[in-house]
Amino acid sequence: MARISEAEVRETALLARLQLSDEEVARMTVELDAILGYMETLGKLDVADVPPTTHAVPMELRLRADEPGPHLPPQEALADAPRRQDDYFEVPKIIEVGE
Repeated sequence: MARISEAEVRETALLARLQLSDEEVARMTVELDAILGYMETLGKLDVADVPPTTHAVPMELRLRADEPGPHLPPQEALADAPRRQDDYFEVPKIIEVGE
């Protein structure tokens, strides 16, 4: 049984703003189904005694203190802005895609 349909691939492509041909949709359906199948296999593994990690090898991170530092005055920060309104960047309005 397929874990992902062509309709779901098309919807995912739409959300990702990708334009896929029918051949690409068919190929992606097969490839994504294989990936989801592999994830199912991984989900069946017993990892109860495996400690959680963030990296495959031990790492020691040297973190600096999170303290505010010098900042640019608004006029300098906005000097190269293509559009601005007062002391703010002006950006295009985000429009939802219709259903």
